[in-house]
Amino acid sequence: MEPTAPGADPQPQRPPEVVTAAQPPANEPVVALDAMGGDAMPQAAVEGAIQAHLAGHRVVLVGDEAVLRPELERLGGVPLEVVHASDVIAMEEHAADVRRRRDSSIMVGMRLVKEGRADACVSMGHSGATMAAALLVLGRLPGVDRPAILANIPRDSGFLALLDAGANADCKPAWLQQFALMGSAYVESVWGVAQPKVGLMSIGEEAHKGNELVRETHGLLAATPGLRFHGNVEGRDLFSDLVDVVVTDGFTGNVILKLAEGEARALFGWVREALRSDLRSSLGGLLVRPALKRVAARMDPAEYGAQPLLGVGGYAFIGHGSADARAVASAVRTARQAVRAGALERLVTALEAARPSAPS
Repeated sequence: MEPTAPGADPQPQRPPEVVTAAQPPANEPVVALDAMGGDAMPQAAVEGAIQAHLAGHRVVLVGDEAVLRPELERLGGVPLEVVHASDVIAMEEHAADVRRRRDSSIMVGMRLVKEGRADACVSMGHSGATMAAALLVLGRLPGVDRPAILANIPRDSGFLALLDAGANADCKPAWLQQFALMGSAYVESVWGVAQPKVGLMSIGEEAHKGNELVRETHGLLAATPGLRFHGNVEGRDLFSDLVDVVVTDGFTGNVILKLAEGEARALFGWVREALRSDLRSSLGGLLVRPALKRVAARMDPAEYGAQPLLGVGGYAFIGHGSADARAVASAVRTARQAVRAGALERLVTALEAARPSAPS
């Protein structure tokens, strides 16, 4: 089954003078949005929240009420709920600061989830602080040693899930096993991929290839009940349909993610330069522009907005610090989709099924 895109285009932002304020259905999941964390906040957060609201999603803005209320008024007076948070963890500050700064926007947002006032928390701010706050407030799921960030990699059909994408630079084989179980359960429940195939990132497809971590993990994954383990995969396989989930340590995963993003930007830059090189190329560029835009849209992180942090006891999503309003709206939609799919319950079930039975 072809995966469902993990986030759809949000409704275009309406000018302030025509904003409507119809309330989303009461059974819609509530997404707490850290409106202060990120480069373009709070403007992008408020605009994105309004876009999500107009698309029928329930959003609670978390941040300085004295800043957020005027911004809402400026954009048309949509009556979104605002939960006050007097502090914000800036990008240059340390993630561990969340322990003593309990009124920071990310901590308040996570507490809303813990208290049942929200179903998910989304932040475009400090990723380390988001992870620390999620662990501190929501805790870990049973059977999870370390949570992992799941990244979307565009491929031939839809997306591939890569984890860990940066939460854990050093890993143990048991952690990669947990990542595989969680990634498989998430992709099956949220993206709609039946029995996802899981691959292990290595330097060769043979079982004996790779470093000690990879070799030990290979045997562990092969023996994991309920896991459709394909075997080792290489970097070139990420953009094909060979597997649906790829697990690796957070250091390697983050390098892969940043390399893919950088290569995509460079490639489009080279194409743009070539199409502007002479008159004939410029005329050809006019013909291929619609197709290039479609390709660019498939590779744009703003299409899904944020990545799930899997392994914590609630729905937590981490977006890019440079996110604009469209990315924020997509992040809300992605979080809502995961909640509606019951992803958390599916993760718990998958972890429980793979846990060794206690001796009788």
